[in-house]
Amino acid sequence: MASTRSYWRWSKQDFLPEESFQTWTNYTSALSQTWFRFKNRLTSRSDDETETTQLRKQSENEMKRCLSWWDLIWFGFGAVVGAGIFVLTGEEAHDTVGPAIILSYAVSGISAMLSVFCYTEFAVEVPVAGGSFAYLRIELGDFAAFIAAGNILLESIVGTAAVSRSWTSYFTSLLNKPKNSLRIKTGLKDGYNLLDPIAVVVLAAASAIAISSTRKTSYLNWIASAVNTLVILFVIIAGFVHADTSNLTPFLPFGAKGIFQAAAIVYFAYGGFDSIATMAEETKNPSRDIPIGLVGSMSMITVIYCLMALTLSMMQKYKDIDTDAAFSVAFQSVGMKWAKYVVAFGALKGMTTVLLVGALGQARYTTHIARSHMIPPWFALVHPKTGTPINATLLITISSACIAFFSSLDVLSSLLSISTLFIFMMMAVALLVRRYYVRGVTPRENLLKLVAFLLLIIASSMGISACWGINPNGWIGYTITVPIWFLATLGMSLVLKQQRDPKVWGVPLVPWLPSISIAINIFLMGSLDSSAFIRFGICTGVMLIYYFFFGLHATYDMAHQQEKLQNENKIKQMETMENAGP
Repeated sequence: MASTRSYWRWSKQDFLPEESFQTWTNYTSALSQTWFRFKNRLTSRSDDETETTQLRKQSENEMKRCLSWWDLIWFGFGAVVGAGIFVLTGEEAHDTVGPAIILSYAVSGISAMLSVFCYTEFAVEVPVAGGSFAYLRIELGDFAAFIAAGNILLESIVGTAAVSRSWTSYFTSLLNKPKNSLRIKTGLKDGYNLLDPIAVVVLAAASAIAISSTRKTSYLNWIASAVNTLVILFVIIAGFVHADTSNLTPFLPFGAKGIFQAAAIVYFAYGGFDSIATMAEETKNPSRDIPIGLVGSMSMITVIYCLMALTLSMMQKYKDIDTDAAFSVAFQSVGMKWAKYVVAFGALKGMTTVLLVGALGQARYTTHIARSHMIPPWFALVHPKTGTPINATLLITISSACIAFFSSLDVLSSLLSISTLFIFMMMAVALLVRRYYVRGVTPRENLLKLVAFLLLIIASSMGISACWGINPNGWIGYTITVPIWFLATLGMSLVLKQQRDPKVWGVPLVPWLPSISIAINIFLMGSLDSSAFIRFGICTGVMLIYYFFFGLHATYDMAHQQEKLQNENKIKQMETMENAGP
């Protein structure tokens, strides 16, 4: 699939090749057909062949298959284990849940594992760079995939900026300098008045490594993750040596509600594993390597997080845990003041690997989104020598660097949380659709039943979340919502026959595990404050404006161009068969 054209090119055709954007007349004509085109894209669905073969041609050059299960396990570790465990554990143990923080990590770990199962089945059967975007295009259609794409890009840009800002903070701590001393103070509005050039440099370095070679990035990730693992082992072992089990009493000072409130927050210490699914296109043996890489790394991380949470809870009473530097202060309290530098170094290493693996995964998401023409296809190009999507990497890096340089990102942190949960919930829905519906095979009657069961599962999950939010100690609401969820899932299991069996690796206990994943993700979404939903609504509104003025028309033209090519190929095949006949 190698291209003879130069990689570095900037013509209008590279950014806006679709018929709708060739002239103003064409564009106004396209806008006048917006409702018709929207109905078309709302009901249209892609397929495995299109995503794995046809769309990949848009990149002109192939990504290099160079990753094994060993690489994916350490990519998983590097993508997930960052500063979150060091920061969130102390905050939630002190303010929300107490020593039961270990249960919060266990609940979040189980929820994350359910999402991992869904991602793994899709990644094995549809091994492309698009991850959840490609999977949702196949099962839920173009419009649902666009909403996911907007949230993926938002997460990528803002999340990367947030981690790079945190990198500066921990670097400052490691140097034993005052907070914000390495940032440039300006007269701008609060929240935007501390410029962070170090964050920009770190982002540029991670991007340069990711662009150079996927294989080299994997080697560096091994080294950094190995160092980070040693720091974590030190924290766990040294913590247990100085542990006092009396600090675990009272175990539930804030009641059971605290466990789930904290779980909604610490859940995001597990974020990043979806980046591994985007590397399926560069994996040597996806059917073997992806399940081992995804499930193996997440299992290891869940155990590590629970042990670190237990360590902290046994070193100090929950009331004495410092919310800003929990592990550092805990070690100081047992006479190990020097350990704060080890903790800061570990957090710094963790954030470095998060940025490194993030630069890989986010660029591959972006590449596949561009292959479908939801954003300009120029970002889909893969460089012939490096085998990496340089343009897509630069898009995420430059956007993140601009935000990281100016913004403290306090306002956007909860927005990232709701975007992540929303996509994970949609992935569980998509998996159920994949198992129970096949176009041209499933009777319409069964399709309607499937839709009804899915709506009941989602609505009852929202009801459970609402009951918890309104009155955590009440029980009447649960007597209605929980049975509806249970009966809808049971009905799907008994009434509908699965239309598709996994080829190699599949989620066990379908529909129960995906249904539980839907319920947990919606429940955790409901634990977030109302401001997160307001920001989510505003951002979704902005995405829809973009979609109706650009994305809709670009993807419509792209889809019909593909249909035209397919029809032409069929005609040529028929003519060839006729000419070859007697």
